[in-house]
Amino acid sequence: MGVRQARSERALAEALRRERLVLLRTWKLPAWLGGEKEPGLIDHADLNDQLAQLLSRGVPLVEALEVAASVVSDNFKGRCERLRELVAAGASFSEACRKVGGFDTVTIAVYRAAEQTGDLAGSCERLAQGIRRQLAVRGKAATLMIYPAIVLSISLIVGVGMITFIVPMIAGALEKSGKDLPWFTNLMQDTGLFIRAHWFWFAVALAIGAVLLILGRASVGAAFTRMSRKTPLLKDVVFAQESARFFSVMAAMTRSGIPLADALGVGVTAIGHPKLRRDLDRLRSRLIDGGVLRTLIDQVESMPLATRRLLIAADRAGDLEHAFDGLAEDYQVEVDRRTSRLLAMLEPLLIVVLFVIIGSLILSIMLPLMNVAGQGL
Repeated sequence: MGVRQARSERALAEALRRERLVLLRTWKLPAWLGGEKEPGLIDHADLNDQLAQLLSRGVPLVEALEVAASVVSDNFKGRCERLRELVAAGASFSEACRKVGGFDTVTIAVYRAAEQTGDLAGSCERLAQGIRRQLAVRGKAATLMIYPAIVLSISLIVGVGMITFIVPMIAGALEKSGKDLPWFTNLMQDTGLFIRAHWFWFAVALAIGAVLLILGRASVGAAFTRMSRKTPLLKDVVFAQESARFFSVMAAMTRSGIPLADALGVGVTAIGHPKLRRDLDRLRSRLIDGGVLRTLIDQVESMPLATRRLLIAADRAGDLEHAFDGLAEDYQVEVDRRTSRLLAMLEPLLIVVLFVIIGSLILSIMLPLMNVAGQGL
C-alpha cells in the first residue's frame, strides 16, 4: 500500500517495475490532493550539478537523466522521469523541459542555446553555479527576516503571558490589601482579565488571523517588498539582492551564446525594482533598434556609476560574460556586507521594542509596589 503520483496507470506501473514492484490495484485520488508541487531552487541545482558531471564525462543524456532522477527529491523525481521519457522519444532537452513544466524561461533559454552550441554540460554547470549563488543571497535575506521575527514573537508570547496571569495576580493581591492602584496598572489588569475571560474567542481570532495571513501571503509578501524598496537601509539590501540575481542570469545566458538583447529580455524578468526594470527595458529596445551598448548603458541612471563604467569597459574589451559573472559575485558580497550591517543596527532597535513590550508590563507591577514601599516608609 502506498501513495504515488503518475500521469497514467501505465506510467505508474512502469515506475514501480523499475523498483521491482508489481502494480495490483489502484485508487485515484482527487486532483487537488495530489497536485504536483513546483520544484525549488535546490532541486534545480541538484539536477544541473548531476547533469554537468555526467555529460562532461560522456554519459548519454537519457542515462544522465535516469541517474539524476535517483538523486533529486521525491517532489522532482516524477518530472525527471518524464524528461527522460521525452528525450528518449526524440524530443530536444529544452522542449522536454518546456512540456513537463517547472522550468523558468531563463533555464529553458539556456538549454536551447546550449543545444545549438553543443555545450550542454557547461551550461548545466553555469546554471548550477548561478542557482547556488541565488540560494546564498536568499539565505541572507531569510536570516534578515527570521531574526527579528523570532525575537518579536518570543517577546509577544512572554508579554501575553505576563499580562494574562502575572499582572492580574499581583494587582489583585494589592487590591485585597486595600491599596490604591495607578491607572496604568488598572488598565493592564483589566486587559489581562478580559483576555482570560474571553480566551476562546481570543484564540479563534488568532487562528483566523493566521489563516488569512497564510492565504494572503502572496499579497502580504508583495506589499512588504514594495515597502522594503522605500525603507532606508533595507532598500539597499533589496537592490543588491536583485542586482546579484540579474547579473547571475545574464552571466549564464551570455556564456551559453544567447544574443545580448535576448538575454536582457529574459534577465529583466528577474528584477522587481520598478525604475531599474524600466531603464533596462528601454535599453533593450534601443539596442534592438541599433544602438550601441556602451552609449546606452550610461543612461541607466538607476544602476550605480561604478557598475556602468565596468560594463562599458567590458563592452569595449568584448568580455561582457566575465563582467556579468564578476558583478554577480560582487553584488553577492555586497548583500552579505549590507545584511550584516543592517542586522547590527536592528539589534538595538529590537532592544527598544522589547523594552516597550515587556517594560510596560513590568512598570505596571512596579508602580503599585513602589507606592506600597513609599507608604510603608
